[in-house]
Amino acid sequence: MRFENDSYLEESAENTGLLAQMSFLNKAYGLMTLGLMFTAGVAHYIYMNVPPQKLVPFLMPCIIGELVLVLVLSWAAMRLSAMVAFLGFLFYAFLNGVTMSTIFYAYQLGSVAKCFFITAGTFGAMSLYGVVTQRDLTKMGSFLMMGLIGVVLAGLVNLFFKSTALEFALSIITVLIFVGLTAHDAQKIKRMDEAGLTHNGLAVLAALTIYLDFINLFLYILRLFGRRK
Repeated sequence: MRFENDSYLEESAENTGLLAQMSFLNKAYGLMTLGLMFTAGVAHYIYMNVPPQKLVPFLMPCIIGELVLVLVLSWAAMRLSAMVAFLGFLFYAFLNGVTMSTIFYAYQLGSVAKCFFITAGTFGAMSLYGVVTQRDLTKMGSFLMMGLIGVVLAGLVNLFFKSTALEFALSIITVLIFVGLTAHDAQKIKRMDEAGLTHNGLAVLAALTIYLDFINLFLYILRLFGRRK
């Protein structure tokens, strides 16, 4: 669920009032940060207050809800009002917080924190690179998306073979893919900013894109370096 073309550059600027004084780049990263904070808060609250056995029945509905919301926001962000798009994004962050709470049951808290800070540093560095570089990363984005599809397919095959070596290799490759996608998406958002876009529904979609980059990067770094309980 990503920006796969540059047609947004042809969209006319539209100011819907919400966050009107902020640049498109600041809106996207500000909303992404808010979403991550909300997800982390929900995940920690559930871990501290909900026993695992009571959480399990809600996981699958939450996962399905996340998939539906990603599709809706990806297809209809430009048609939704700023408030509806924003609330949809927050609801997605809430559902993801519910599912992400499971990592606290599986990994040591110190290990989760360490991997989070590694992810934050990596994400920040690659976002900065994407914003400041003069190199066109468009083609790299298409290549990385094809690589991501290949990794997903290989992961599905490995469900049958259960090879730990292949799983480890796929985790490393996936981290590298999302490192590249972070830079690619940052550059794309910068171009949207330079095009003078102010449409808040599109800003929410941009925030969702980099939010997913961060979450996926974190999860695979946790797989590689996290210490299980």
